Amino acid sequence: MVNTPPSSSTVSRTVLLLLRVLIFVFLLIALILIAIVKQTDDETGAEIKFNDIYAYRYMISTIIIGFAYNLLQMAFSMFTVVSGNRVLSGDGGYLFDFFGDKIISYLLISGSAAGFGVTVELGRGVPSNSFIEKANASASLLLIGFLLTAIASTFTSFALPKKAN
Repeated sequence: MVNTPPSSSTVSRTVLLLLRVLIFVFLLIALILIAIVKQTDDETGAEIKFNDIYAYRYMISTIIIGFAYNLLQMAFSMFTVVSGNRVLSGDGGYLFDFFGDKIISYLLISGSAAGFGVTVELGRGVPSNSFIEKANASASLLLIGFLLTAIASTFTSFALPKKAN
């Protein structure tokens, strides 16, 4: 019996699935971190949560949208790896993957930038505290999620059908 190496398309599908799993993990941890972040103001005694700050609301919105899209793409990738067939057949499926990855990656980077920006502003002149550190960690994980989505977008661009001019 001769062992033949897997085809390059099988390898790229598997790599894409692994990327999607990593994105899922990073976005899940980012979501948990930003959702649990809270701080009590020493002067007023008021509790400050992520939903009190608009940039953090935007950040959690981008995480949830990216999370939902990635969950859908993970299901599509698992089906493709297991069955060898695509859920969305034809050129439309490849275009959905490519443009979806592009749009979601830009959305994730904008959420990460908003989180970093407001964290820097909130941290000015204030000693480091768990609120700032958790929010910064969440924005960092969102940035990693962006990078992995951008890499996945590169893989999906290779799968785009070659068009003759």
